[in-house]
Amino acid sequence: MITAAEHQRLLRLATRASLAVASILVVSKAVAWWLSGSVSLLAGLTDSALDAVASFLNLLAVHYALRPADDDHRFGHGKAEALAGMAQALFIGVSAVLIGVQAVERLQDPTPLGNTSIGIAVMLLSLVLTVALLALQRKVIRLTGSTAVRADSLHYRSDLLLNGSILLALLLARFGWPHLDALFGLGIALYILWSALQIARESTAILMDKELPTDIGEGMVDLVMGIAGVKGVHDLRTRMSGNQWFVQLHLELPGQLPLHEAHELCVQASEVIRQRYPKADVMVHADPV
Repeated sequence: MITAAEHQRLLRLATRASLAVASILVVSKAVAWWLSGSVSLLAGLTDSALDAVASFLNLLAVHYALRPADDDHRFGHGKAEALAGMAQALFIGVSAVLIGVQAVERLQDPTPLGNTSIGIAVMLLSLVLTVALLALQRKVIRLTGSTAVRADSLHYRSDLLLNGSILLALLLARFGWPHLDALFGLGIALYILWSALQIARESTAILMDKELPTDIGEGMVDLVMGIAGVKGVHDLRTRMSGNQWFVQLHLELPGQLPLHEAHELCVQASEVIRQRYPKADVMVHADPV
């Protein structure tokens, strides 16, 4: 388990790296598209431009989400990450529509491609930078469980396919199949749209206070039922806010049990859950049997 300071450092590192990579790719793809006229490269440029905006919003959202709980937000600010995920889904969905429109227009009115060499070089650079960023994001997600970084990583994984497809389209155009460029652009648009729906689905689940997975809830009940003196558990409720889990449950205890002993059992129940699930903030209520 990492410290709170390390958690914050990793999230800031991941969001800044994402913005830096997106900015570099926007500039390089803009130059390559201007020289080649490739619709696939235009698809990549549009996607990277929206990536840059989404990454900037992600940076702001993570900065806000890391603020500690205050009098107006007693459960913290973690849901800002899910809001950032929804914003990313919107931006990625818009990019998919724009790319699809450009691809259809190019299919209806084919235009010969210009210089593809610089486009190929730029796509190789894109692949290298994207793979490096995904490796960093994977580490941060494993250590922090960040929703915002996971959403960011999802659309950069789609970018990896996007960049590979663009590279293949440019190579095929170089060898005499320029019409495949628009077809690749259309296929890429559909995949990006699917990625946007996946991001929106995950973010919506957090904003709507969806329960944690069933096996986690069952594991919590099993842990509490292993405490001597606990007769039962009911009304287990769970939800997620950013990197924090919020858990509520009712303990069934003997009605004649002294108050201090009932309180001690509630504390034990809370501690045994937090030991197994460090992200959990647990609230326990005692009910007499």
